[in-house]
Amino acid sequence: MHILDSNNIFPNVEDTPEHGVVAIGGDLSKDRLVLAYKSGIFPWFEEGEPIMWWSPDPRFVLFPEDLKVSKSMRQLFRKEKFNVTINKCFEEVVTNCQKVKRKDQDSTWITGDMLKAYTKLNELGIAISVEVWQEENLVGGLYGVDVGNGIFCGESMFSKVSNASKYGFIHFVQNSNYKLIDCQVHTNHLESLGAVEIDRSIFLSML
Repeated sequence: MHILDSNNIFPNVEDTPEHGVVAIGGDLSKDRLVLAYKSGIFPWFEEGEPIMWWSPDPRFVLFPEDLKVSKSMRQLFRKEKFNVTINKCFEEVVTNCQKVKRKDQDSTWITGDMLKAYTKLNELGIAISVEVWQEENLVGGLYGVDVGNGIFCGESMFSKVSNASKYGFIHFVQNSNYKLIDCQVHTNHLESLGAVEIDRSIFLSML
C-alpha cells in the first residue's frame, strides 16, 4: 500500500488493484484534492480513519445523452414541483449530505475536515452545489467537483422530500454542458437514471 507524505504526488492509477485503493495518508489541501480529481482519484474514508484515496475499476459514470427520466419525474417537471439553484448555499448542502443515514454505515464519510476542504474548493469555483427548494425550504441537493475537460465528479446528495435530489440531479444534467458525470461507484439509484460502468482506463483517457 502506498503511503502519502508531504509531497503532492500520487502513484500511477493504472497500477491500482481493482478494489481501487490508490494510497492512504496525506491531507485534504486544495492542491492535493485538485491533483487527485484530475488523476481520477477521490478521497473516501470515515471519521477516525486515515485518508484513503480511491480510483475503482470499473468506474460508474453517466453520459448526459443517456439520462433516463421516468414518466413520473417528467410530470414533476411539468408541474415545476421544485425550484433548483446552483451554489446558493454550498455548506448547507454538504452539511445535509453529512447527516444522511446510509445503509450498512454507522457514521458519515463526510468529516468536518472534508466539509472545510470542499467549502474552500467551492470558494475557488472548483466544487459546485445544486440546491432543490420547495417554497423557501431546502429539501434536497447534491454537490461535486468540476474536474475540467467537461467532467463533473459527483460526491453526495440528499433528500428531505421524495424525489427532491433526483429532481435536482436531472435538472443539473439537462442544463449543464458536461459531457460526463462521474458517479464513482455503482448505486441502484443512479443506474436507474442511466449511469453505467466503464473501464477505468477509458475514464482516465477522458480526463
